[in-house]
Amino acid sequence: MIAQSYQLYVERIDAKKNMARYYAMTIEPNLFGEACLIRRWGRIGATGQRREHHFAQEEEAVRLFLQLLRKRRSRGYRPKPQMQQAASGNR
Repeated sequence: MIAQSYQLYVERIDAKKNMARYYAMTIEPNLFGEACLIRRWGRIGATGQRREHHFAQEEEAVRLFLQLLRKRRSRGYRPKPQMQQAASGNR
């Protein structure tokens, strides 16, 4: 059973390099009650790729979640600005 909800969505945009990428992660329970870390990444607007990691303990999933978060932050990924989220929700 997952004690807390873990979700992350970050983007890396650099117009000079024609770069617009996203990276998303969630930790969810699977059908067997194990923790499942689901990662999705790719170019913004595209389906991208998906990978799942299954763990017997939630703590193991959280450890990988935080490790991947630190790695993405070091590569320039940042949370999507709130102003853009609000504007896209009004369409």
